[in-house]
Amino acid sequence: MRKIIFTVSILLFTVLNFAQTIEGNWNGMLEVQGTQLKLVFHVANKDGKLVSTMDSPDQKAFGIPVATTTFESNTINFELPNAKITYKGMPNADFSAIEGTFRQGAMELPLKLTKKPIEKAPLNRPQTPKEPFSYQQEEVFFENKIDKITLAGTLTYPKTKGKFPVVILITGSGAQDRNEELFEHKPFAVIADDLTKKGIAVLRFDDRGIGKSTGSFGNSTTQDFANDVLAAVDFLKTKSNINPKKIGLIGHSEGGMIAPIVAANSKDISFIVLMAGPGTPIDELMVEQNTRMAQLSGMSDEQIKVSSEKNKSIYAIIKNSTPENLEKELTAYLKMTMSNLSDEAVKNQVQMMSGKWFQYFIKYNPAENLSKVKCPVLAINGSLDFQVPSAANLKAIETALLKGKNKKFKTVELQGLNHLFQEAGTGAFEEYSKIEQTISPKALDVMSNWILQQTK
Repeated sequence: MRKIIFTVSILLFTVLNFAQTIEGNWNGMLEVQGTQLKLVFHVANKDGKLVSTMDSPDQKAFGIPVATTTFESNTINFELPNAKITYKGMPNADFSAIEGTFRQGAMELPLKLTKKPIEKAPLNRPQTPKEPFSYQQEEVFFENKIDKITLAGTLTYPKTKGKFPVVILITGSGAQDRNEELFEHKPFAVIADDLTKKGIAVLRFDDRGIGKSTGSFGNSTTQDFANDVLAAVDFLKTKSNINPKKIGLIGHSEGGMIAPIVAANSKDISFIVLMAGPGTPIDELMVEQNTRMAQLSGMSDEQIKVSSEKNKSIYAIIKNSTPENLEKELTAYLKMTMSNLSDEAVKNQVQMMSGKWFQYFIKYNPAENLSKVKCPVLAINGSLDFQVPSAANLKAIETALLKGKNKKFKTVELQGLNHLFQEAGTGAFEEYSKIEQTISPKALDVMSNWILQQTK
């Protein structure tokens, strides 16, 4: 009897020790080609099973579900198949740190996790506007009556009296705050500062469900985001210091999809600026984007070819399947072509690809709304942009506008600039945080000069 009690005591001690050590917040810093990216894993025990989430604070991504969390044979494993992320590591004797390997796709990096918060040296961002400002800045709230949500933003305008032309800034893909902040860069704050100093009022706002805006970001489509912009237009028309006949839009990346949707459906828009806005069908753009990214990361031509064919097949299923069969067809294809994925990983991938936003996104052809835009259009792209390659997309935008008999447009390819319109070396993603410049003065001048012409 004593032996049984002793064994139970040992098991109980093991469970208690396990709960006091592996659970909690684990902090790490990825070093990616000179760029530091902070990660935090939150591990908890729920009904005897480990569950966890991951934060990527530098990318403003929090509470990302970890599909599988296991701790066996003194090894912790995290799997996030949607992001193609895995982590495997072993804790030291006192469980103060975990030494392991972080993998995402073909990338493999060492990553040490500790329970102590990790702080990195602040990044130098010389263009970020600092108070005191030479213009008025006002926090504002307005309602999207269609979805019954409240959006929060910042309205800047000159200190002089008058009715000012105004620009609404529209963020790109992913959950973004009003400054479109990424790696401590605040491009929308820089654009607003530049334009407002030149006499143009600017409204920038948090995406729905982000910052001080209400609503759900994850359950929304690009069309829903367009409705948020239309709500912003209605709000600006009520402001006594805004000229309702001079309301323009600047959309970056997916925001460059949204701006033509709004302009095609509202007579209140007097001009639009597309910053790296897509012109080619989105499924084609995504294949090209993945190809360019793979080339920059050093993948072989054969690997790129195989990956492209798989992506084309997945996008074709999404475009052609019926709603009731989509998940079944995606599941079958992934299990057939990606046998290394677990059932749980396949399920998570299918959930992401069959989601409302991704379905709308992949099926979207920008030409349909671009051909309906009648107001003046400026489209600018960086020559080093791998996410929205400049030549093909600027040409597609021009073709669509001409099809709609709109000749009031200008397209500009800015040499040496990347997707964020920074002066870059290769345009690769890992440069975004290393470059101190937030947005090239060349891009700011092209936009402001053209807007001032439209608002005379």
